[in-house]
Parts: sequence; structure tokens; C-alpha cells
Amino acid sequence: MWVKIKPASLKIQRPGSGGDLPQGGEFNPFPATTRKVNSSHAIMMDADLEDGILGPYQDRPRTFPVMRSKSYTPLVLRILMRINVRVLLVLLFLALGGLVYIGARTSPIILFVFSVCFISFLFAIYLTKWVLAKDEGPPEMVQISEAIRDGAEGFFRTQYGTISKMAFVLALVIFVIYLFRTMSPHQESLGRAASAYITVASFLLGALCSGMAGYVGMWVSVRANVRVSSAARRSAREALQIAVRAGGFSAIIVVGMAVLGVAILYATFYVILGVDTPGSMKVTDLPLVLVGYGFGASFVALFAQLGGGIYTKAADVGADLVGKVEQGIPEDDPRNPAVIADLVGDNVGDCAARGADLFESIAAEIISAMILGGTMAKRCKIEGKDFTYAQLLFMLNVDPTGFILFPLVIHSFDLVISSIGILSIRGTRDAGTLIEDPMAILQRGYSITIVLAVITFGASTRWMLYTEQAPTAWLNFALCGLVGIMTAYTFVYITKYYTDYKHEPVRTLALASSTGHGTNIIAGISLGLESTALPVLVISVAIVSAFWLGHTSGLVDETGVPTGGLFGTAVATMGMLSTAAYVLTMDMFGPIADNAGGIVEMSQQPESVREITDLLDAVGNTTKATTKGFAIGSAALAAFLLFSAYMDEVASFANTPFNQVDIAIPEVFVGGLLGSMLIFLFSAWACSAVGRTAQEVVNEVRRQFIERPGIMEYKEKPDYGRCVAIVASASLREMIKPGALAIISPIAVGFMFRWLGHFTGHPLLGAKVVASMLMFATVTGILMALFLNTAGGAWDNAKKYIETGALGGKGSDCHKAAITGDTVGDPFKDTAGPSIHVLIKMLATITLVMAPVFL
Repeated sequence: MWVKIKPASLKIQRPGSGGDLPQGGEFNPFPATTRKVNSSHAIMMDADLEDGILGPYQDRPRTFPVMRSKSYTPLVLRILMRINVRVLLVLLFLALGGLVYIGARTSPIILFVFSVCFISFLFAIYLTKWVLAKDEGPPEMVQISEAIRDGAEGFFRTQYGTISKMAFVLALVIFVIYLFRTMSPHQESLGRAASAYITVASFLLGALCSGMAGYVGMWVSVRANVRVSSAARRSAREALQIAVRAGGFSAIIVVGMAVLGVAILYATFYVILGVDTPGSMKVTDLPLVLVGYGFGASFVALFAQLGGGIYTKAADVGADLVGKVEQGIPEDDPRNPAVIADLVGDNVGDCAARGADLFESIAAEIISAMILGGTMAKRCKIEGKDFTYAQLLFMLNVDPTGFILFPLVIHSFDLVISSIGILSIRGTRDAGTLIEDPMAILQRGYSITIVLAVITFGASTRWMLYTEQAPTAWLNFALCGLVGIMTAYTFVYITKYYTDYKHEPVRTLALASSTGHGTNIIAGISLGLESTALPVLVISVAIVSAFWLGHTSGLVDETGVPTGGLFGTAVATMGMLSTAAYVLTMDMFGPIADNAGGIVEMSQQPESVREITDLLDAVGNTTKATTKGFAIGSAALAAFLLFSAYMDEVASFANTPFNQVDIAIPEVFVGGLLGSMLIFLFSAWACSAVGRTAQEVVNEVRRQFIERPGIMEYKEKPDYGRCVAIVASASLREMIKPGALAIISPIAVGFMFRWLGHFTGHPLLGAKVVASMLMFATVTGILMALFLNTAGGAWDNAKKYIETGALGGKGSDCHKAAITGDTVGDPFKDTAGPSIHVLIKMLATITLVMAPVFL
């Protein structure tokens, strides 16, 4: 039978622009399954279209006409590209010279941090060139990849435009509050105006860097996905290596930017404010002016995670419910109208949002540890001249700078050891499936990174934390770091156990699918609830162990009271995040592999290629789940540090001890209830946002299948752009309410109880209630995030396990029940769960910034 088909253009509505994304391009995934396409094939195809001569679908070569009018380049890059190369080089040298100058004026340690970050960026450039040098495959793969790239960049531009407007409004509010707030003793030398300008500048810089971290995560993923797809046609190991190195580029840039941003801010304020000169601020108080940076990073990360999570999961749920369950077509099938939106979502949700998320985690941990290090050094009277280069060479510390800058050094070494771990994963040209399990390969790289982390951490503690007042204290702190590293490894293993289908929990969940949809849901919820137990025990042991190791380090204040406990917990948190770059690499690997599988399916590559990408995708689901477990563990420790820093700051402002929060006081207990309620309400709004948007997608996909019956027979093309427009506009709309709840709640509670305390004669009531709210929200958030992340990951991999051929395989009733569980778990693991651990750290940073207004 011969038919004449008139290709239709893919019209993708760019959110908020009122225009079309591709303008005049066409995307035709339907003509044939021939694997090789060249220009002559395209010419023949065009001629056949004109003459009405088209063979059967199975016999025709594919051609994928251009979908995109032009690629998107950020404004900053467009401006830089217009500048003469020589001028750019001059500006670069001036910037480097400025960094060297402020670094030399501040401390040799800052110069060391600048040097490591610069070398790491050069390594990231090498990884970029290596990945981009790989071929993109046949034209059909390239055109699908360009559609994904265009959709991701369009949504990113609109989303971050909205976030930036909200950030400027919040910055103005912070500025006004700081102009009229109470001044703490350490800020009296600055004055209200200077303090306001510094905090706002820090906030905006943190927001900017967090946004850049998100862009880097998306930029690499939309370019690496097609290269992984192409490599999968040749070698599974090569595809694995490309995905890992692409993720490594993003990880190195994100961690490097977090470290460099804090270091530049610290050094700049050190020089401008004349720290440690007569009548000026002391170096031990300097970290307190950096809290705005962490708040800005948390603010952007929260909205990036919410918006990206709603986008990706609404598209995924809509595509799965109609395509896989109702129509019985494979995942990422080109006949599914929501498939492009689903693949775009992997990039804006899993890559861009996760980059901003981990940037915020590291920035918050560094700043809180610097605050606690400075506070402890002040209490222990660790004073002396600044580091000399001889002391830097012989690893001797005689002043508080070592305790303050220790987090920057640890994360600088993180860049080095994670780079070695990334390079340890090598590719081969052996065709076919992997001889070795991809997860085992990634785990081996992680083990190498862990071993190097132990060595560098021990050396760093000896270098930075040795003091003559307590000669063996550095050894206690080294053990604290070891506790943190072991906690990270244990968290990764526990999460892997509950989410990898090689282990019993996921296989039991898959078996529950054989008796129906309801039993699958019950089994998944029970698995998620059970999975909270071991991580909580591990966190508890880590906090208590690190606290007592620090407490017994020998560092005491002038009254003889031990003061190293909290700093010991801070060091354990640094230990846990000392391999953050490699962990983020494994996380970025997941969505890149997922996208690669989608491109392979849409371009109708041989089944052997899809088997490779399916295997990498399943491993990617596990690495994403383990990273989320790692992130919530580090968030728990970081939130504990920020909570302690908040209490110290309140004590400083109030000029009275603030060491305990008594929940027997009714108002304080109510604050705790409000904190727990906040977590549940936030989670509900995030999940319902996904549900409402997914309903719109489901209705749209059903409509297209009804009105265009030729879609199922490859005679008509779906309108992919309509689904992209739906999820883009809805996610931007839906992210506002839960995000505003998170920001407004602690401020409103603090103000309300501050005035209540004013009228009842309890001046610290507002600060106490906010502290209780923060404490309960942190505890509840940790448990909720663990439950949501693990349950969602287990449901996803139970479906993947059945798709390997187990329990009836694809299309069976068992598979349909597993798909239901997967759709329920989608907003759990990719929207609400990841947003919660950003939420608990943002609550801590916003209370730290707003602490003066609660008194």
C-alpha cells in the first residue's frame, strides 16, 4: 500500500514568549527503521514526498529535517563573544591578577584554594573538549537531541528569569530590614548601611552562582545525551565513559564555583573591611557576613528544584499513563505526544536543579563550618599572626585562620581526588554489552575517591587544625572527618540496597506487582517507611560520635569548658561532603543515560543498542537515588551546624546565653508543631502540583490519540510542542506557592511571636519559637525526604526489573501495575523529596539572616 504523507512541523511554544521555538523546522520520527542516513537519502525522500511515492514504513529511510531555528546562548556569553579576543585576554589577566592580589593580602591558604580551583576548571575544559569531540550519530539522533536542547534552554531561560525577579524583590526586602535592624557587637564597626549592602551583595552573588551552577548542569546534559546514544551503537563501556565524564564536567564546575565563590567573597571583604586592623572587625567574626551567600544559593536551588521537578514529573507521568498503560507503546516511543517534554524534563529537573542543589549544599556547609570554626577559635583564644609561607610549607598553624578556612581546603582537595576518580573510569572499543556491571565500575571509582579522601583529610587536619594549645586536637578532628566519610559511604550503600533491583527489597516490590496495582502501592509505601530507619541510626551515631570526638579534643575556653564539640560535628559534615564532586558525577550520569535511552528509542535503533542504554538507565536510577540519600544525610548534618550557628548569632545579638530551647513552653512547642506541619504542607503542595499538571498532559495526549488515529500507525505526527507548552507554563505557575510558603513561614512566625514576647515580657520568645520551628522542621524533613526519595526510586527500579523480562516482562499486567507505582513515585523522588532537603537548609539560612528581626 502506497500513501502520501505531508510532514507537519513541530511547534513548541516557548513559555511566556508567545512565539514558536523551532519556527519553520520539521521533526519526522516516523518514516522508517533504516539505521544509516546520508544526504542522498534525504534528497530521495524529498523527491518521493513531492511525487507521492512512499513505501511501507518498515522500508523507508529516515530523515529528520531541522527542528530549530537557532541555538540559545545566554546574554552574558553573547556579550563576551562580541568582545575582541585580545581584550578578553587582557580582562582575564586583570581578573587573575586581582585574585592573586586579594589572595596574597588575605592568606596563603586563599592563594592555594584559588590555584586548585583554577586548575580544576582547566580539567573541566579538558573533559568538555573530550566529550564534545565524540560523534553525535546519524541525523535522526541529532535532530531529536536538538529538540530536547531547544526545549530545555527555552524553559531554563524563562524559569530563571522568573526566579531572578523574585530574588531582586527579596534582596530589596533584606536591604530594608537590615537598615532598621538591631546591630550585633561584631557589626558595629560596619554600620547599618554597610552591613545591609554586604548582605544584599552576598545574597545576589549566591543566587547568581547557584543559577550558573544549574545552567552548567543543563548545558552539558543536553549535549552529552546524543553522544552517549551514538557511542552505545559501538561499545557499552564507551557510552558509560562519556556519560561519566560529561557528569564529571558539571560536578567539577559546580563544586569549584561553590568553593571559589566563598573564597572570593571572604578575601574581598577581608581586604575591603581591613579585617584585624585596629578598630575593625576581627577575622573570627568575618564568616558571619557571608550568610547572605548561602541564603541566595538556597533560594535559587529551592525554586529550581520545584520548577524543574514539576516539569519533569508531570511530563513523565502523563507520558507513562497514556502511552505505556493505555496504548501499550514502549517508553520514549516517538508516537507518544509527551515524549519530548519528558526528555526535556530530565535536563531541567534532574541536571539543572541538581547542580543548583549541590552548589547550595556545599556553600551552606562551608559557611556554617567557617562560622563555627571562628566562634571556637575566639572562645579558645587561638590568636597569633597570620599564616606565613613557611608555616604553609611545614604545615603549622598558630592562628584562627586555619580553623576558619579549613572547609575551603577540604573542598579544594575534593576537586582533586574526584578528578582522579573520574579519570579512573576508562572506556573500551569492545562492541556489545558490558562485561562488567556499570554500577560496579562506578563503585570502584567511588572507592578510589574515598581512599584518597581519607588521606587528604588526615593531611589537611594536621596542616590546618594543629595548635599548640592542644597538640593532639587535629587527630581527634581527623577522626571526625573519618566518621563523616564512613557516613557518606554507608548512606550510599543503604540507599543502593533499597533501590537497586539486584537486592531483595526492590525484587519483593516487583513481586507485589503481580497481584495488582494496590499491592504494588502498599509494598512501595512500606518499603519507603522502612528505609528511614537505618539512615537515621547512621546520622545519630555520626552526630554523637563527631561531637564527642571534638568535645574531647583538648580545646577549652578561658574557663576550662571544652568547646570543640560543635566544630567536631562540622568537620564530620566536611568529611561527608569531601567526595561531593564524584557523587554529583554519579548523579548527573543518571539523567544523561536516561536521555540517551530516549533518543535511541525515538530514532528506532536496533534492540541491542536499546538494551545497553536501558542498562545504563537502570544504573542511573540507582545512582540518582543514592545521591539523594547522600544529599539528605549531608543536609541533616549541615542543618545541625546552621542551627547551632543561629543560636550563636542570637546570643551575640541579645548579649545573653542562648544554648537551649525548652519545648515545655507552650509557644515554643507550637513553633515545633508549625515546623513539622510546614514539611507536610510543602510536600502536599509539591505533589499536587505534579498531579494537576499531569492531568493536563494526560488529557492532551488522549485528545491527540483520538483526533489523530494515524499516530499509532506512523501516518500522522504528534504535536509534541503542545505538551511542552503545557508543562512549561504549569510548572512556572505551580512552583510559586510551595516556594513562597517556605520563605514566608519562618519570617511570619518569628515576627508574630516576637511581638507576643514583647507584650508578655519575654524578649527572646520570637527567637526561641523560630529555633523550635527550625528544629522540628529539620527532623521531620529528614524523615520525609528519606521516605519519598527511597520509595520513588524503588518503584522506578521495580518497573525496570520487570522490563528486563522478569515476571512477564513489558506489556504484562504485572508491568502495568509497576508503571502505576512508578507514576506515584515520580513526584516523590524527583519533586517533593529533593526539594525538602533544600527546604530544611534554606529554613536554616533564612533564620540565620533574619535572626536580628526576631529579637
